[in-house]
Amino acid sequence: MATEVDTWSTAPQHDGVFSFEDELGELDGEEDMLNDGEVNGNWTPQEKALHEARLKAKAKRRLRKSSSRDSTRESLSESLSGDPGADPNSPKGKVNTHDRKSRTGKGRGLPKKGGAGGKGVWGAAGMVYEMEEPDVKDPNYDESAQGDTVYETVVPELEEGELEKTVNPIVQEYFEHGDTKEVEMLLKELNLGPHKFEFSSLAVSLALEGKASHRELTSRLLSDLTGKILSESDVARAFDKMLKELPDLILDTPEAPQMLGQFVARAIADHALPMNFLNRYKGKVDCEHARAALDRASVLLSMKREIVRLDNVWGVGGGQRPVRHLIKEMNLLLKEYLVSGDLSEAEHCLRDLEVPHFHHELVYEAVVMVLESKGDTAVRMMVKLLQAFWKTGLITLDQMNRGFQRVYDELPEINLDVPHAHSIMESFVDLCYQESVITKQLRDACPSRGRKRFVSEGDGGVIKS
Repeated sequence: MATEVDTWSTAPQHDGVFSFEDELGELDGEEDMLNDGEVNGNWTPQEKALHEARLKAKAKRRLRKSSSRDSTRESLSESLSGDPGADPNSPKGKVNTHDRKSRTGKGRGLPKKGGAGGKGVWGAAGMVYEMEEPDVKDPNYDESAQGDTVYETVVPELEEGELEKTVNPIVQEYFEHGDTKEVEMLLKELNLGPHKFEFSSLAVSLALEGKASHRELTSRLLSDLTGKILSESDVARAFDKMLKELPDLILDTPEAPQMLGQFVARAIADHALPMNFLNRYKGKVDCEHARAALDRASVLLSMKREIVRLDNVWGVGGGQRPVRHLIKEMNLLLKEYLVSGDLSEAEHCLRDLEVPHFHHELVYEAVVMVLESKGDTAVRMMVKLLQAFWKTGLITLDQMNRGFQRVYDELPEINLDVPHAHSIMESFVDLCYQESVITKQLRDACPSRGRKRFVSEGDGGVIKS
């Protein structure tokens, strides 16, 4: 124990701390011992790795030691020179903690990016900032602080298969109300895209299968929509397509070539088609049906060259015809029915007149024709006709009542020409009631004349009721 204490006391000391140079000397001694072991070839891989790690640590310690000695010398020299800004108590001898001087020995000690970089700086001198658009993806983006927000509705483009399903109800409804502005408003809400021209071809195809009034309405529709929704090129493209499809259209509408020619002539007169539309096909048409349609249009335009619009190309509408003409048509319809007995033809002719508000005239003419006829054949046929029209809804209850009531009111005058008009009327009304053509109230409203008879010649002509 005394030997150990003597050994400690004889060791070199500096203020109670062992010298760093002595430690380095011991490491050098260990290194020499390890080198001797390496020479002898007694190292294991683990010992070799440990040796390399120790060498690297030793090199780092020497670097730190040398750098700290240099900084200490500089700080001490500055403090001794009497610099008022020097602080010998500062860490590592720094004079000013706010300077940007490089301590690694690299660079010129200038501010980063010339004073324009870093967080919270105003940028380089003379820099002008422009207004930046707010980023929607910014977490601090406030939609309400950006002013008025405008929402735009995006309408998807209609596909070719959905176009027909969407357009057909619009055209069918237009045939009922005849308001072109409503059709224009509905089409503006749709995104027809490149299939816009097909609206014209679909409307004309439906009109070919309809009545004359439908064709007139379609011509007006094309004229009103051209320049707003459709262009002349769109209408021309639609008629080009229909001329090519004429062989198929004839299967459903045999008169399609003539009707399509009338559509073309009316569209050119209404400036819905370009004036040179017919000239494009001269000598270039092989289909006989297309040639017939184009010839029909050419003839109509040559005949009506002095007229701006071919207003009467589809005839006069039912509501615009004179009353005398309608009465004559209905009389002719009833006479043809009594001869042929074809109910479907009579119904077709009545629908073509397109005067549902005037069907009470048909009832009136039918009853008068029964009163003026001879035999029971006309009575049975007229009851059958009225029954068919009543069941199909072609003649409404109001029209039926008005027609019979007109006959009731004129029965005294009719009786002057037909002496047995009252008795025929009573039997006809009873038969109509049995077939459910008229109501019980209408049957009871039928006027009747009391029967009178003479008793005998010897009674002096006394009349007994």
